Amino acid sequence: MSYPPLELTLCPHPHPKMEDEHDYWHDCVFAGTGEEGEESQTDGPASVSPGGGSPAPPNQNVFRKARKRQRALVNKPQDFQIRFRVIEGRQLPGNNIKPVVKVNVCGDTHRTRIKRGNNPFFDEMFFYNVHMLPSDLFDQSISIRVYDSSSLRADSLMGEFKIDVGFVYDEPAHCVIRKWLLLNDPDDSSSGAKGYLKVSIFVVGTGDEPPVEKRDRDNDQDDIESNLLLPAGLTLRWVTLKLKVFRAEDIPQMDDSFSQSVKEFFGGSGNKKNLVDPFLEAWFAGRKLCTQIIEKNANPEWNEMLNLQVKFPSMCERIKLTVFDWDRLTRNDAVGTTYLNLAKIASSGGEAEDEQSDYGALPSSQVQAGETEVGFLPTFGPCYVNFYGSPREFSGLPDPYDDLNLGKGEGVAYRGRVLVELSTQLEGKPDKEVDKISSDDILVVQKYQRRRKYSLCAVFHGACMIQEPGEPIQFEVSIGNYGNKLDSTCKPLASTTQYSCAVFDGNHYYYLPWADTKPVVVLLSFWEDISHRLDAVNIILYIANRLQENINALKISIEAKVPENRLDEIWVKLVNQLVDDLSNVQLPSLEGVTNLTTLDIQVKKLRDQALLLMGEQAQRMVQEASDITETLGTIEGWLEKLKELAEEPQNSMPDVIIWMLRGEKRVGYARIPAHQVLYSTHSEEACGQYCGKTQNVVLKYPMDKSKGQKLPVQIRVNMWLGLSAYEKKFNTFAEGTFSVFAELYENQAEVFGKWGTTGLMNRHKFSDVTGKIKVKQEYFLPPKGWEWEGDWFVDPERSLLTEADAGHTEFLDEVFENETRLPGREWKPASEPFTDVNGEKALSPAEIECPAGWAWEDAWTYDINRAVDEKGWEYGITIPPDDKPKSWVPAEKMYHVHRRRRLIRARKRVAGASVAEKRDLGDPEGWEYSSLIGWKFHKKERSSDTFRRRRWRRKMAPAQRVGASAIFNLEGALGTDQEEKGSKESSKAFGANTPTVSCTFDRAYVYHLRVYVYQARNLMALDKDSFSDPYAHVSFLHVSKTTETVNACLNPTWDQTLIFNSVEIYGDPQALAHNPPDVVLEIYDKDQVGKDEMLGRSTCKPVVKLQPGMDATPRLLWHPVMQRGEHSGDVLVSAELILKDKGNDTELPLVPSMRGDNLYMVPQGVRPVVQLTAIEILAWGLRNMKPYQLASVSSPSLVVECGGEVVHSATIRNMKKSPNFPVSVLFLKVLLPKEEMYTPPIVLKVIDHRPFGRKPVVGQCTISSLEEFRCDPYEIRSELSMSSKMALMASPPRDLAINMEDSRPLLEAERVEKEKEVVDWWSKFYASVGDHEKCGPYRQKGYDTLKVYNKELEDIEDFKGLTDFCNTFKLLRGKNENGENDPTVVGEFKGSFKVYPLSDDPGVAPPPRQFRELPESGPQECLVRIYVVRAVDLQPKDNNGRCDPYIKISLGRKSIDDRDNYLPNTTNPVFGRMFELSCFLPQDKDLKISVYDYDLLTRDEKVGETVIDLENRFLSRFGSYCGLPQTYCVSGINQWRDQLKPSQILQNLARLKGSPPPRTEDNGNTLHFGGKQYSLAEFEANKELHQHLGPPSERIALHVLRTQNLVPEHVETRTLYSSFQPTLSQGSLQMWVDVFPKSLGHPGPPFHIAPRKAQRNYLRVVVWNTTDVTLDETSVTGERMSDIYVKGWMPGMEEDKQKTDVHYRSLDGDGNFNWRFVFPFDYLPAEQLCLVSKKEHFWSLDKTEFRIPPKLIIQIWDNDKFSLDDYLGSIELDLRHLITPTKMPHKCSIDMLSKEGDIPHQKWDETKSLFNQKAVRGWWPCVVENGSQKELGGKVELSLEIVAEQEADERPAGKGRDEPNMHPKLDAPNRPDTSFFWFTNPCKTMKFIVWRRFKWLFIGLILLILVLLFIGILLYSLPNYISMKIVKPFR
Repeated sequence: MSYPPLELTLCPHPHPKMEDEHDYWHDCVFAGTGEEGEESQTDGPASVSPGGGSPAPPNQNVFRKARKRQRALVNKPQDFQIRFRVIEGRQLPGNNIKPVVKVNVCGDTHRTRIKRGNNPFFDEMFFYNVHMLPSDLFDQSISIRVYDSSSLRADSLMGEFKIDVGFVYDEPAHCVIRKWLLLNDPDDSSSGAKGYLKVSIFVVGTGDEPPVEKRDRDNDQDDIESNLLLPAGLTLRWVTLKLKVFRAEDIPQMDDSFSQSVKEFFGGSGNKKNLVDPFLEAWFAGRKLCTQIIEKNANPEWNEMLNLQVKFPSMCERIKLTVFDWDRLTRNDAVGTTYLNLAKIASSGGEAEDEQSDYGALPSSQVQAGETEVGFLPTFGPCYVNFYGSPREFSGLPDPYDDLNLGKGEGVAYRGRVLVELSTQLEGKPDKEVDKISSDDILVVQKYQRRRKYSLCAVFHGACMIQEPGEPIQFEVSIGNYGNKLDSTCKPLASTTQYSCAVFDGNHYYYLPWADTKPVVVLLSFWEDISHRLDAVNIILYIANRLQENINALKISIEAKVPENRLDEIWVKLVNQLVDDLSNVQLPSLEGVTNLTTLDIQVKKLRDQALLLMGEQAQRMVQEASDITETLGTIEGWLEKLKELAEEPQNSMPDVIIWMLRGEKRVGYARIPAHQVLYSTHSEEACGQYCGKTQNVVLKYPMDKSKGQKLPVQIRVNMWLGLSAYEKKFNTFAEGTFSVFAELYENQAEVFGKWGTTGLMNRHKFSDVTGKIKVKQEYFLPPKGWEWEGDWFVDPERSLLTEADAGHTEFLDEVFENETRLPGREWKPASEPFTDVNGEKALSPAEIECPAGWAWEDAWTYDINRAVDEKGWEYGITIPPDDKPKSWVPAEKMYHVHRRRRLIRARKRVAGASVAEKRDLGDPEGWEYSSLIGWKFHKKERSSDTFRRRRWRRKMAPAQRVGASAIFNLEGALGTDQEEKGSKESSKAFGANTPTVSCTFDRAYVYHLRVYVYQARNLMALDKDSFSDPYAHVSFLHVSKTTETVNACLNPTWDQTLIFNSVEIYGDPQALAHNPPDVVLEIYDKDQVGKDEMLGRSTCKPVVKLQPGMDATPRLLWHPVMQRGEHSGDVLVSAELILKDKGNDTELPLVPSMRGDNLYMVPQGVRPVVQLTAIEILAWGLRNMKPYQLASVSSPSLVVECGGEVVHSATIRNMKKSPNFPVSVLFLKVLLPKEEMYTPPIVLKVIDHRPFGRKPVVGQCTISSLEEFRCDPYEIRSELSMSSKMALMASPPRDLAINMEDSRPLLEAERVEKEKEVVDWWSKFYASVGDHEKCGPYRQKGYDTLKVYNKELEDIEDFKGLTDFCNTFKLLRGKNENGENDPTVVGEFKGSFKVYPLSDDPGVAPPPRQFRELPESGPQECLVRIYVVRAVDLQPKDNNGRCDPYIKISLGRKSIDDRDNYLPNTTNPVFGRMFELSCFLPQDKDLKISVYDYDLLTRDEKVGETVIDLENRFLSRFGSYCGLPQTYCVSGINQWRDQLKPSQILQNLARLKGSPPPRTEDNGNTLHFGGKQYSLAEFEANKELHQHLGPPSERIALHVLRTQNLVPEHVETRTLYSSFQPTLSQGSLQMWVDVFPKSLGHPGPPFHIAPRKAQRNYLRVVVWNTTDVTLDETSVTGERMSDIYVKGWMPGMEEDKQKTDVHYRSLDGDGNFNWRFVFPFDYLPAEQLCLVSKKEHFWSLDKTEFRIPPKLIIQIWDNDKFSLDDYLGSIELDLRHLITPTKMPHKCSIDMLSKEGDIPHQKWDETKSLFNQKAVRGWWPCVVENGSQKELGGKVELSLEIVAEQEADERPAGKGRDEPNMHPKLDAPNRPDTSFFWFTNPCKTMKFIVWRRFKWLFIGLILLILVLLFIGILLYSLPNYISMKIVKPFR
């Protein structure tokens, strides 16, 4: 794998292994952990996705899926449950290990029980419940680690695997089922597999149903290689991501000067110029590296390389880059964060295959070798990345937007940029983690930093929908830090509009009155030229936007059900236009581009190929597609793909940011990507979507908690951005005349009645608009290329002068009359008798004149609607030094000295009167006055004014006439005089003297707007009465109107036309027609008390008519209403904007008819076409009504509203006795629209009749779609209104005889008893689920099976939710608190509807009624049998990850508590319980089955519950009260259990269908029914007939019934829910219910479903001999030897370990034992598992049952007396699948294991099961691990025998060689004499150790001793002898 993937693909038929390796890189780059089904497809069958199904496509791109996934889920915190099942391990490394698995998810760790051996079987399920954001959850990883619990050392970790939650969620059904994980050593990249672990993982979200896991035995013996979650060729490996960090620029100030002085104190230097100490931190996959800190530098140069060593494939998708400001004393502050997304800067090469949809594979032209591959490793740059975060302004206070700098939420301001480059190194480890970049690389990167000058112009056409006027408003436009008016690093630019005061629009909002003079913002900035990237982005977006428009048109046509041929035209136009766009559009060529990067080339390849492929698929789709709706998913997939291709990772041009400032405070912002407004010379398509076009931009509040609940402002702005080299091209886009002025303000203050400059205090004589910065006329010099045109002149600023009545159509003039007195004296007029509300002098009422264009409504009157007395006076006390009271009271007291009253007079604007110009009303010298130095200025001088100012302006013109683009030459401030340049004021004035640019339009076009607001649906309930009182503010640019309020309604029909007569819009009408402004509807809930609450906002584009006679009528369409970013209803609205020709109103459309004052209806032609329609309502009854205002609902009635018509039902007299309505059918005639999309909903209201005439609404329900209830009234309905059982009860009562025939002889009864041992109900159940091994001979006997549904019976489509008789509608009450979507459910309405058209002709007879032949609605007594089979995957409730479940049942007031029969320590309990109860329907209709967890000391916890509506089952025509079996049996385990025989049920069915009764012939072998003839032979052909079958006439009746789509005999799977997590499954219950009305007599006998019992067996193992055992020791005498013994046990029963005696001193590895082990065990033959019951801990209360595969572990050990025994080898034998032993020891080898034992994917052979063979004898190898190698540790001869309990009593055998020593009798082993223990046998030790070894030594020693003795005696006696010889004394 030393090649990058691109080279791997060069061989035309890659070797499978190489393909795997290529997939490896696919995985590395994409998400993570691989996907199933990714292994090479060249050998072996295609892999199957989890849970079966079709093969998973290779190379799925996880990131593409992830994006779709996150779109589908609402990104708010919600409940999730992660279920992790550890099934088993294989080939875990190590000897004599005790593995344990630890699983960590979201910080929560669970561990399995400790097992033994290298192939442990766990089968444990863990549940992790989390409540978090989906986006956060999907980034979490699941860590699976296997430890050796017997090892206390640090190396106890044996292997691990990591997978992210998002990966699992993206799999089909959000799960990975029974997959093998390849374990790796996390620290050693070179090591191979560390074993395998089989797991299932489920991620269950709200509303998800976890799939049922099949636990077939065949699956258990699967092929590890083909069922790995990761391809076999893939191993985790280290790669190095080399991130070069060159430099940064524009980093904002982060420290204040105080901290600077502190730093100086601590030894830092005090440079105050660059108050930031930046360093960059890179984070990826848990590893973090930082550059060095460069102190006090806003433009640092790091030139460092960060080497991120990471494991691939990795969990992490993104490299996180954060710039921090280092702080010596406090924590480091984040400056900004950005991410490099690996999905965008690398490719697996799998995208091409990814694109293969249903319309064919890769085009043949592309399949030459190497061409299809566009895969590449992560690469990026060199390129700048931009950082965004909180506003740049520095403040010493804590930053409220600090989270934005950490990448949480959308950044609101530019925070600098960093130049980085990323490359990937596969081989080798870097020397250092952080390294310096070589100077060569620094030089190379120079060419990527070449800057070019860009010009940006923004013309503001309007700002409207302002809700809080307040101080004057200004807009600032910036790109990067160019244009940020508080940033002094760039030259000042005309980047802000002039301040303007907002004016009321006469209805609800405020707007800025710019009229014909629009403010203009001009910016010059310098950036790298990346047009080759952005042009491609714009071209792809151009295609995507056209496709999006066409898709929207197609969807609307589908919804409106347009004719097929019209739909085909729209579809063909869509596909053809896409084909044309893809074939005609050319992406920019990369030739000759200087700043080209590797990523540019690779992305171009990727895009070219994807677009080509998409084009070919679209062409193929035109030819092959048959169903338009089916193709929609593919087409939307293309749109997603185009949007994905348009994402440009290397976009170094910052976004354009528009800020709204109110006064000096930043209020709202909008970020506009630069490419959207960028001009391109490449082609028209390459220009940005809004380049030179006017667009609507809605600003946002920073970190808006209310998610757009309130908007700061909506602006209409025209922006153009382009290279300055092309700025002349701007002239073609520019509209209007641009003018440029220098401006300053002259300020004066009044001191002692005289105006002058003396009282200005901190103000200057001449200043900027804020008054804070000193300027002079002499400061201003025109910039280069500009010259003055005229002299300075006074020009008052209109938009800052606020008139109180501006924008109003009605206005209230007010003046206060004041009187004073001495305490207790008479009242007299005050010194200033008339004042305003603040006490300032005002004109008397007689002097106040009505302004021009207004008319008085009435005379002056006293306002008495305040806290005043009856004459309007209010009283107060004056406390010096004040001259007027601070507070007022309405009652006069003696001490009051001041009183006043308010005079008011209303005036109204005269319709049609032109607004008089106010220019001449102001001061002739142009002064504007203010009482305080602030923003509120007025034109006329008042007595209280102390300050005045006037504006001076001077116009400039460009020196060479070059058109509008001349404004781009205004770079920098207007020049300043040389002598002033160094002065302090001049530096302060930096930027204050920037010129103001404006754009003047010579004419305004007048338009006529009509907005047709018809209705809304599904709005939120915000009032306590479960409704809202909605009205809508409709706003268009600077005008707005409000609809009427509809009271108490969530589906209001306003039917209102809002007419805006003269709307002035500046600009070209053609451009406006292409991109008209939006009509914005804001829907509010009217509240009597308090503020109106918002229900949501919607937008709609008007149809523009430039000639009034144009034929296009606006079509009403549903537009979504959005509230806090979520869908909360729809509104049916359309609008048309008509250009008025020279003010001529005659050509406008006719004024619609009126309804009330000024309420115009929606005109004909626009409003929906209606038809007289009948709605029949089956009002059956009310259920489960909750109390209202603490009183129970006792006498309710129903109100049904639809389309303005209302019908009332009769009142239920007593809910407790009979909750059904006395009259069940209601009828409503209503005019409904013909088109389904316009149909209004049906609203149900339940009213309770209470004492004293109170009738509160106690519940309501809205049925939004009527389509499912539409029917043809003349169709003869074969469908029945009720079931056969109900029909019987509706018919008059008759005598019923039920004869239970029991004609079986005694012998047969015995045979049946015998059969019961072999065949039981569980055999039937297992036969039905396909578990043939557990069902025994059941299937061969030809018995019935039942249907096992994996969901609730109500969810089976064939049975229509069992609501065929009547549906259940939830009744709601209450308001949606805190935006929660669900008001409280307070009851249920049972009923149904039929909707059909009526003729308009009164002479035509009405069609027949639909609801007839209804059953009796009175109470019925029934017998209910509840069969609970088993539970699956219950949520654990105990700390040990298990629970102790039992069943609790409640029905009406009765309940059954089965606590005594709890099942300890299990999450998959087999209950096998049947409960019987009686009840009355419908009162006791809800059957609640709960599963509880038993606790001894604490309260039992509820695991979950399920509720069954018995009434629906009872009333349904599908016969769901008792399922129909396959055959009619009169005995046996399938005995008939219904009350009626099949023939009786069939007769009732015929009577209800209105067909003749069934007729049997030929002794019941043929039957006529419904016009058909049936024969029993047909039904029972090829079927085994058995002795339990009943008579033929009943059998054939049953067979016919089974053809009528009735509910069969079944087991349903019901999901359990709990109130703790109401949306998540807590497990499921397999069960069924039978309901029998008692009036029909007794039902048949119930089924016996008690669980099976395990059988006691004995495993007898005789250890005969061993051979070739490793000789582990060296004896005293130097021989190799071992003291051998054998140990054995069955897993799960470790406490019953047995061992042989010791064969001492085996010198050749042979051992003789003749020793018997006896292991008793409980065995479930049906499941082939051992049942082990034992207490897990000594403190456990109950024994836990484990099901464990029957295995035997045999180990050989070396016995040591004074140290630990030595382990020599072991073998694990699976008794179900024995390794075949050899007869001779020399044939026994380690290869026997590798052939079949350890590789577990051999198909299982029944003959190899010891349970079938009963006994086996032979030799098996024992292995020992040495490092990673397996070696032979010895061979052992065993005989194995399985004996049943009864046989064990008959043929007893003792353990070891104990009595009874028989079957077979074991003799003492014939061991050699050398086998003994030296310590206990000293004689033998002498004989066999000493003598045998040292025999010759001893003999030699004896001989030597004898010789020495001889010599010694000789020497001793020789002198004596010699002397005697010499002397010869005896001679």
